[in-house]
Amino acid sequence: MNQSFTQMLMNYAPLLVLFIVGWFFGSRHERQHLARLAIAEAELSHIIVSTERFYVPKLVAHSECELVLGSVVIAQDYFKMVIAKVLSIFGKNLTTYETLLERARREAVVRLRTQAQEKGYNHIYGLRFEVSNINQLGSMVEAIAYGTAVLTPESALHKTPN
Repeated sequence: MNQSFTQMLMNYAPLLVLFIVGWFFGSRHERQHLARLAIAEAELSHIIVSTERFYVPKLVAHSECELVLGSVVIAQDYFKMVIAKVLSIFGKNLTTYETLLERARREAVVRLRTQAQEKGYNHIYGLRFEVSNINQLGSMVEAIAYGTAVLTPESALHKTPN
């Protein structure tokens, strides 16, 4: 009995160690990504984003509007996906998928705001999201955020020329 347990431990120990190491580094990377997102969101908070579809803001004279787009593909590590598959059997809340989608949406909005800032706009309205699975496991998603970027006068006064 003792010898069979030792043999089983020798066979599955490398798998278990790899699983734990993968979980650790995947969680660490996710925390770092969320921290970077928080910093970028704070830096771009001066760009107003609205989901109003037919909002007509007061525009700067002779300014134009433009479609801006933020797109990202984010993958979740397979170790968390294994846990999610096990939890889905029992009908549990799959926080692994929730954090994957949250990170993808937030990153898409950061990229959207970055594009608007690079083009000199300070307001985005009509924000819409599209999210789709890239693979059948659900471990990779593409998130696209798009909206109409405009230059409004209240923020244009504080704009510094390049």
